[in-house]
Amino acid sequence: MLGEDECMNSALLNPDRLWTRREVLERPGPVPPAPGVYAWYFTGVPPEVPIEYCHVANGEVLLYVGISPKRPSADGTFSRQTLRTRVRYHYRGNAYGSTLRLTLGSLLADQLGISLRRVGTRGRRLTFSSGEAALSEWMDQHARVCWLVDAEPWLTETRILKDVNLPLNLDQNTRSGFHAQLSKARARQREQARISPVLPR
Repeated sequence: MLGEDECMNSALLNPDRLWTRREVLERPGPVPPAPGVYAWYFTGVPPEVPIEYCHVANGEVLLYVGISPKRPSADGTFSRQTLRTRVRYHYRGNAYGSTLRLTLGSLLADQLGISLRRVGTRGRRLTFSSGEAALSEWMDQHARVCWLVDAEPWLTETRILKDVNLPLNLDQNTRSGFHAQLSKARARQREQARISPVLPR
C-alpha cells in the first residue's frame, strides 16, 4: 500500500492524464477551486533547457512545479488563490503575474520574436505586451498540466524539489544546473525592458 507521500508524488509524476490549455480554459473546466500543487509537462522544450535528467510521463517532460496558494505569511495572511485561478492565469495571463510565463517568454524571446516591456501609466508592470498572445499559442501547442489537491501544498513542493530535476523552477532550486542560466535570461529581459520606452496598457 502506498504511503501518503507516495500517493501525492504518483498523482504528479505518474498522472492519469495531462490537460491542455483549451481544456483548462473551458467553463467550468477541470481544475478544482481548491489549494494544491500543479506540475507542468512539455511536448516541446525552450532552447538550451537541459532535459537529460528530467522526469518524463506520457512521453512529455516535466520542467516546472508550482503551488496555489503560497505558504501563509508570518502574520497569518493567507492567499485566496486556488489551483483553478492559478493554472488558468498561467495559461492566459501575462508575465507580470506569472513567473512561469516570464520564464518561458525569456527563454523563447528570440524564437517567438517577443521581448519584455514596461507597460501602463507608470511603467511598473513588466509583460511581453502583444507578445503574450504568441506565448499563449506556444503553450497551447506544447504545455500540459496536472495537479494535486493539497491543503499544505508548499510542503509537497519542497519535497518534490529535493527529489526531482526541475530546470524551470528558481525558488528553492539553486542546486539546479540551469539556475544561473535561467536567472540571466530573465535578467536580460528585465534590462531590455528598462531601457525600452514604456508602452500603453
